[in-house]
Amino acid sequence: MHTVALVLSDSRFPGGGHVHSGGLEEAAARGLVTDIPSLGLFLAGRLRTAGELAAIFAAAAVKHHDWSTLDEELDARTPSPAQRGASRAQGRATLRAGRGAWPSPVLDALVRATPRPHHAIVVGALTAIAGGSSADAALTAAYLSVSGPSSAAIRLLGLDPFAANAEVTRLSDAMRAVAERAVLAADLPPEDLPGPGAPGLDLLAEAHLRHHKEEVRLFAS
Repeated sequence: MHTVALVLSDSRFPGGGHVHSGGLEEAAARGLVTDIPSLGLFLAGRLRTAGELAAIFAAAAVKHHDWSTLDEELDARTPSPAQRGASRAQGRATLRAGRGAWPSPVLDALVRATPRPHHAIVVGALTAIAGGSSADAALTAAYLSVSGPSSAAIRLLGLDPFAANAEVTRLSDAMRAVAERAVLAADLPPEDLPGPGAPGLDLLAEAHLRHHKEEVRLFAS
């Protein structure tokens, strides 16, 4: 694993991930996630859907620098406006931090093509600039898709942090499998990239956005 994957996956990297729960806050509010077993199920489902989609586009962004097309294709595979907004907000924060760590004209070109790029595309671009591979980018995106919600569950539900972290580590093989599939797809034209999704997560994201406007929520998404 390239060091860029370690840096981007580090919770201390100032990429804005700490303000996003990946749908976990709304799931907890609705009683869908209440304990460690239900957290494990939520994380596994998120990894195979939103996580796999992010991994695919992160891997593709290492190889394809047609930023506008990649961004449009990821938009088309993200039906929830709330999910799109959260992805772009985290992408902007990660881009800002990444410019400090790995300044490059590639990032300037990315911003010219799409001023508020999706998070997965930024992860792939930064990975490529730092010398990492599409596998590094895919595994980073897969890991972030579950580590953030796991951390959010600890803060929201007061779950045992050791047990919550254990649920993330139990997905190690699944994360690697997601990354491997993403790498296999990365050479496809952007319009042919797979688009795994989860209507349940889309609905949670839209509900969270509505409630966030009505009452104070801990997380932006």
